[in-house]
Amino acid sequence: MQAFPIQIKPDEAAKELAEMNKKVVRGLQTLSSLTNDDVQVGTAPKTAVFQLDKMVLYRHTPVVDEKDLFPIPVLISYALVNRPSVADLQENRSLIRNLLKLGIDVYLIDWGYPTRADRWLTMGDYVNSYIDGCVDYMCDAHGLDQINLLGICQGGTMSLCYTSLHPEKIKNLIVMVTPVDFHARTNEEVVPPMLNTWGAGLDADLMIDAMGNVPGDVMNFGFLMLQPFNLNIQKYTDMVDIMEDQDKLLNFLRMEEWIFDSPDQAGEMFRQFIKDFFQQNKLIKGEVELDGQRVNLQNIKQPVLNIYAEKDHLVPPPCSQALRHYVGAEDYTEKEFPVGHIGMYVSGKAQRDLAPTIADWIRAHAE
Repeated sequence: MQAFPIQIKPDEAAKELAEMNKKVVRGLQTLSSLTNDDVQVGTAPKTAVFQLDKMVLYRHTPVVDEKDLFPIPVLISYALVNRPSVADLQENRSLIRNLLKLGIDVYLIDWGYPTRADRWLTMGDYVNSYIDGCVDYMCDAHGLDQINLLGICQGGTMSLCYTSLHPEKIKNLIVMVTPVDFHARTNEEVVPPMLNTWGAGLDADLMIDAMGNVPGDVMNFGFLMLQPFNLNIQKYTDMVDIMEDQDKLLNFLRMEEWIFDSPDQAGEMFRQFIKDFFQQNKLIKGEVELDGQRVNLQNIKQPVLNIYAEKDHLVPPPCSQALRHYVGAEDYTEKEFPVGHIGMYVSGKAQRDLAPTIADWIRAHAE
């Protein structure tokens, strides 16, 4: 008769349980010593310079001398489903701070928190009013005809649409972890196309007709269910092992602060994004229409830098890499980082290499 594969000795189990209890008690002492101020995110100094409805444009305070500041500013357009503070999670994990140190003049769009009054906002409003308003402000403030645009995730998709419709206003385009081909075939053993599958089966009409806007909590639940064990159980059991280390605990809590700070989604914008992009894949077909204008990626002739994450479970690499086949740019560059979707902002390698990659590319395309 074979022995049961898991052998548990009572004395060892008791010892392990006692150690676990001590670890939890010490961790709770560390946790109780922290305040809300300790867990703040997005703290790099910035000034609100332009506002349209709930959208606010911030200029981050430069940290280099004026003579060393790159003359063409960068506008960061982040996704709508989370807050842009992930690009400035904490002082030593901040894409924005790293760009500032390299002399890049950084502006950031804060989309705000939609309310019921914003239910009817369309993607055209976000692209042709909000992004366009920010670009016009920056051009006027700096005496320029063009600026550099950096779009992240869904914000990258909107940046592609904007650049296609307003190519004369964008000098260089950078997109990060950006979905382009929403039906791209992926190596499912490496990165299954979870978000694409989730979006494909969603009844957006029923959701919007019933709720108006999509609550942020509903969006969060959907994202958590993409990896239910890891995101709902495993990471909290692993938390016990870091609770005694205040720095590691703060890293964890700041990420939690960002993850669960999810704005509601404006109804009509959400409806169009799900149906036109996730379900019908209209972007690569040249069939997306915003305010009566057709989005054609071939209109994007300016230099493009496409940055994607090798282990991205939300936007698998083929979904981003497809851009090379559709843009009209002759100067097109791809850069892969061996991280996941969120690791692009917070991993050690990304902190070391991401900002220099962007800054060097921008400077090389100054003319």
